[in-house]
Amino acid sequence: MLKQFLNLKLSQKLSPQQIQLMKLIQLPTQAFEQRLLEEMNENPALEAGAEDNYEADEYANEEFDDYEDSDRIEADDINIDDYLSDDDTPDYKTQVNNYSDDEDREMPYAAPISFHQDLINQLNTFILEDADREIAEFLVGSIDDMGYIRRSVPDIVDDLAFTQGIYTDEETVERILHIVHELEPAGVGARDLQECLLLQLKHKTPTEAVDLAIDIIENQFDAFTKKHYDKLQQKYTISADQLKKTIHEIERLNPKPGGSFAGNNKITENVVPDFAIRIVDGELELSLNGRNAPTLHVSKDYQEMMQTYKDSKDKSTDQKEAVQFIKQKLDSAKWFIDAIRQRQETLFVTMNAIMHYQEEYFLDGDETKLKPMILKDIADLVGLDISTISRVANSKYVETPYGTKLIKEFFSEAMKNDQGEDVSTLEIKKILQNTIEEEDKSKPLPDDQLAEILKEKGYPIARRTIAKYREQLDIPVARMRKKI
Repeated sequence: MLKQFLNLKLSQKLSPQQIQLMKLIQLPTQAFEQRLLEEMNENPALEAGAEDNYEADEYANEEFDDYEDSDRIEADDINIDDYLSDDDTPDYKTQVNNYSDDEDREMPYAAPISFHQDLINQLNTFILEDADREIAEFLVGSIDDMGYIRRSVPDIVDDLAFTQGIYTDEETVERILHIVHELEPAGVGARDLQECLLLQLKHKTPTEAVDLAIDIIENQFDAFTKKHYDKLQQKYTISADQLKKTIHEIERLNPKPGGSFAGNNKITENVVPDFAIRIVDGELELSLNGRNAPTLHVSKDYQEMMQTYKDSKDKSTDQKEAVQFIKQKLDSAKWFIDAIRQRQETLFVTMNAIMHYQEEYFLDGDETKLKPMILKDIADLVGLDISTISRVANSKYVETPYGTKLIKEFFSEAMKNDQGEDVSTLEIKKILQNTIEEEDKSKPLPDDQLAEILKEKGYPIARRTIAKYREQLDIPVARMRKKI
């Protein structure tokens, strides 16, 4: 039997220009500058600087065949997430937001040696038989970026046989592994944290504290990791001061020896603020980084070429093809200039709304005065879509009298205090952090006691919520905060 159905579907199709505008909005200052340079290199009809004694709207007022101004960009009510694939992710998102490389372009850097190549270079200073060298190089190749070999010796023996055609035994691999353990940085090639710490301690000049540290890591590692200091004192019959010196020796060790190598070759990353907030005569003053507001204009030469074609009586096929190219570049230049202006407006009105919403905080820097604020609050204030606010907040920084902050850090959910008032989760986290900082480190406060203290301060928070906030603040459990 044949059935007919009537299906009504409302959909919104975004133009390429709208998609490009959304991408421009989410770019922070450094990435935006790069995008601007790319556009100017690709489009000769787009020029930097202000126009000199020229009517800027001359081209805009002319009417040409096939020219339509129907693609005026509207940022309102656009949800672009479905239109941006992973392939469209800009380079800056895969690095650090607002990575500054202005000086890097002019000053050449020596190509840094990789972690593994450095280990191989060190290995070449050892006199080894060819068969042993092959195993040693395989072991070095098995070291991860943190400096560990995450494989057991039997597994390594199997790997050598199946992947390298090298047939050996566990005793030989253990012997060569000891050679790898002689490489720098100390601790490299360890199979677990305990071995990593032991290797580093054995590289140190022997002292009473170092010898005791070796014994503790070798024989009392579980008690050490659980910070059972009373048991360790009783076990070794030592004073609190002796144990403190020993623990200090261990705490100075590097649990990630490979990571320290990578850090030595890392070029310093700089954050470039997209906005600046100043306090002038007791009032907040917002400014947009001037690098986000370039002066651009449409090329006078290209406009004159278009006018010449319009005035020409004899329009050949070649002329028509040329004018199509010119018109395309002019249209693109005009659109880009308009998109830059809209980007500036969107950034400024969004940050201005955030600044006034959090005025109490920006006036004195007290984080406990941050109000609950979600994306919808700002979207409703400025009349833009939530996704647009998200693009501004997630990738932009603002310079304040209290340091440079990532804008998204000002957003938080609301919770009720004991007075029934809405308070920001940021305020609660700050009070929790202050409480932990002021605790007696010899008797750190467990989560249930922290919950009681916050309840007394007027914040009835459950123990599991305390645990969640503590983890978000990267604060360890009470046992791991204990100090002698």
